[in-house]
Amino acid sequence: MNICCSKNTCLKASLFTGMIPAMLQHPLIWYGVFPLAGYFIGSIPFGVLIARSRGVNLRQVGSGNVGATNVVRSVGRGWGYLCFLLDLLKGFVPSLTTGLLLGACAATPDAARQGAWLAVGAACVAGHVFPVWLTFRGGKGVATSLGVVLGMYPYFTAPGLIVFGLWIIITLVSRYVSLGSILSCLLFVPVFAVLHWNELRILWPMTIFACVIVLLILWRHRTNVKRLLAGTENQIGRKTK
Repeated sequence: MNICCSKNTCLKASLFTGMIPAMLQHPLIWYGVFPLAGYFIGSIPFGVLIARSRGVNLRQVGSGNVGATNVVRSVGRGWGYLCFLLDLLKGFVPSLTTGLLLGACAATPDAARQGAWLAVGAACVAGHVFPVWLTFRGGKGVATSLGVVLGMYPYFTAPGLIVFGLWIIITLVSRYVSLGSILSCLLFVPVFAVLHWNELRILWPMTIFACVIVLLILWRHRTNVKRLLAGTENQIGRKTK
């Protein structure tokens, strides 16, 4: 498979991929083993495990969600931050590692490498949202999606950091975690398009992936949208009734 890039970046990519065992260059590894590993890593229910270690059944308290926000409300802020970090890392580590193994971080990747890279990212998010260990009823995918985009260096990293900053600002101002998540997700694709405008023709798989992930996160927040419109959504600092 040829990488669509300049002579210099092609040289860098060829030198990098030349150090990778030939076995890892097989399509079955790219589109089978890597995504499967990403799914199982993404499906680790850190929120449930943290809450259980504190004697709490996360499904039966607060919002019933297994994400960091409910851990904060049900177990404590410090444990919630730990959950957020772990959920982020289970998207970041597989994403970055796959990019390095594919040589996608060394040069602008072609559609095949983008597809393999994105398949791992999608699998990580799917594992978090639909974990086999929790009868496919997981979290909303915000932290893991953030980890995935930060790990797709350099293409998604800058947009991811920008929308993460916006998420912090919106959440602190509104006191609604869900509102911060929804609005920052909506802004991700426009920010990505602006920063990589000259490469969009080559990075079209990434553009499609970004749109799909945004739609998935919005769909997972559909009940939050209803509560926001009804004025019954939980705010930071207000106990869940």
